[in-house]
Amino acid sequence: MDVQLKRGLLEVCVLTVLSKEDSYGYKIVKDLSKHIEISESTLYPILKRLETQNCVTIYSVEHNSRLRKYYKITEQGKDKIHNFLNEWESVIALHEFVKEGANYE
Repeated sequence: MDVQLKRGLLEVCVLTVLSKEDSYGYKIVKDLSKHIEISESTLYPILKRLETQNCVTIYSVEHNSRLRKYYKITEQGKDKIHNFLNEWESVIALHEFVKEGANYE
């Protein structure tokens, strides 16, 4: 899969996990791994990009005497999911066009 396409898909997948509840890195990986392969080393740069884009905010909670970073989706993050879903219809149409027009022989 194209790296840029996969990157965009992963961002939306992370936001979708966070739309259900605030979460932390390891749990996000665990939740996503049921659907798509992702490692923590892939996740954290995505979370940083999403923070930079104001799609998530971060807060800390003490857990077992250590601070754990939690990620919370913002309205901008919810808008990103909404835009993805609207644009996906165009991607499906292009997929059908290529599939029907491609000569595999």
